[in-house]
Amino acid sequence: MKKPFKKITLSSGLRVVLVPKPDSPATTVLVMVATGSKYETKKINGISHFLEHLCFKGTKSRPAAIKISAELDGLGAKYNAFTGEEYTGYYAKVATRHTAKVFDLISDLYLNPIFPEKEIEKEKGVIIEELNMYEDLPMRRVQEIMTELLYGDQPAGWPIGGKKEIIKVLTRDDIIDYRNQHYVAAATVVVVAGAFDEKTMLRQIKSTFGAISTRQKHGKVKTREAQVRPDIKTQFKKTDQTHLVIGLRAYDLFDKRRFALSLLSDILGGGMSSRLFQRVREELGAAYYVNASAEASTDHGYLSVSAGVDHKKLYLVVKAILEECAKIKNGLITDEEVKRAKNHLIGNLMIGLETSDDLAVFYASQETLKNELTPLKDLVKNISAVTKSEIVRVARDIFQNRKLNAALIGPLKSPAPLRKIFRFQD
Repeated sequence: MKKPFKKITLSSGLRVVLVPKPDSPATTVLVMVATGSKYETKKINGISHFLEHLCFKGTKSRPAAIKISAELDGLGAKYNAFTGEEYTGYYAKVATRHTAKVFDLISDLYLNPIFPEKEIEKEKGVIIEELNMYEDLPMRRVQEIMTELLYGDQPAGWPIGGKKEIIKVLTRDDIIDYRNQHYVAAATVVVVAGAFDEKTMLRQIKSTFGAISTRQKHGKVKTREAQVRPDIKTQFKKTDQTHLVIGLRAYDLFDKRRFALSLLSDILGGGMSSRLFQRVREELGAAYYVNASAEASTDHGYLSVSAGVDHKKLYLVVKAILEECAKIKNGLITDEEVKRAKNHLIGNLMIGLETSDDLAVFYASQETLKNELTPLKDLVKNISAVTKSEIVRVARDIFQNRKLNAALIGPLKSPAPLRKIFRFQD
C-alpha cells in the first residue's frame, strides 16, 4: 500500500515531508525545528519562545513586521507559530493557489530574521504581558505548577515562556547565539500538506533552503526523575474554584506501553462517559471540567487528571479520583470500557487529521521528536492491539504512592490537611 507521505532527506541533513491531499482546498507549509525550553540553560530560560516571536518582526527582504503580516493577510492565510519543550514551529495555511507564495514567506521568516534592536525591546513587553495573562488563567497555570513539581530545577521543570526577570535582560547577542546553535539543517523539518505539485514543491524547497546552516546541533540534558513519596505543590489565589492536577510519573514517547497508557487515560477521563466525568461531575456535582491525559516527551512522561473543583468538595474529589484509579489497578475494568476507549481514541485521531494543518503538525512532530514517521493506520493497529490485561499492568505500575503528585491553585492556605488523604490505600 502506498504511504500517505513522502520523506526526503537532503544532503544538508534537512528533512522534507510531503503529504499530498489532492482534494484539499488548502495547503499548509510548516517548518519545525528541534528546540524548545528543554534545550535552554537557566540563564536564558524563555529564549526559544522569544525567538519564535521575533522571527515575525522582520527579514532581510521584508524588514518590517507589518510587511510580513500584511502579505500573509493579503493571501487570506491562517498563520502562527508555537513553542514547546522540544520543538518550535512556524506555519501558514492558505488556499492552494497561493502555496508557492506562502512557502516563500514562511521560509523567509525562518531563514532570514534580522532581529532589530527596537523590536526586541518592544517584544519584551509583549512577552511579559503574555506571561501575565497566563498567570491570570489558573486552569493553565496549574499545569505549569505540575511540571515544576515533577521535574524541579531542570529544563523539564522550567516554564516554556520563561520568567519576566530573565526576559527583561535577554540581549540580541543571546538570541543570535541561541539561534545559531539550534536552527540548523539536521534539526529542521519542512512539511507541506495539502494540494500541490510534488516535483515543483521539492524544487522550491531545495532552492530556498540550500543555504541553511549545517552547523552541528547543540543537544539537551537528560531529564532526571526522583521521588519516594506523594508530593503536593500549591499556589494561593483567591479563585472561585480550586484548580487541581493529579500527576503520576509514566512513560516516554518510545515506550511501547504508551498505547495502553493512552487507553487508561481515556477510560479515566477521556469523555463524558469516562469514569471521572461520571463520578466527579455527574454524581458529585463537584466540577464543570474534569479530564485525563497522557503527556509524553522524548525522555519522560506522566499521566495527569485535571479538574476545576468546588472548594468545599476538594477532599471528596481527590478521594474519588484516587478510588477510580485504584479500581482499575485492582482489575475492575470491563471489556466494554476498553472497546469504547479504543473507538474514542481512534475516532478522535481520525477527526483530528481532517485538515492540512492538522496533518502537517502530525507528521512534523513525529519526525522532529522521533526521527520517524508512523502512518495513522499503524497507530490505529497499535491502539487496537492493546489488551485489558496490559491496561491493568500499566495501572499497577504507575498508580503507586511513590509516583503520585498534586498541583493546586486556589484559596487553600496549607496542603497539610490534603496530605493526610493523598495516597493510594493498600
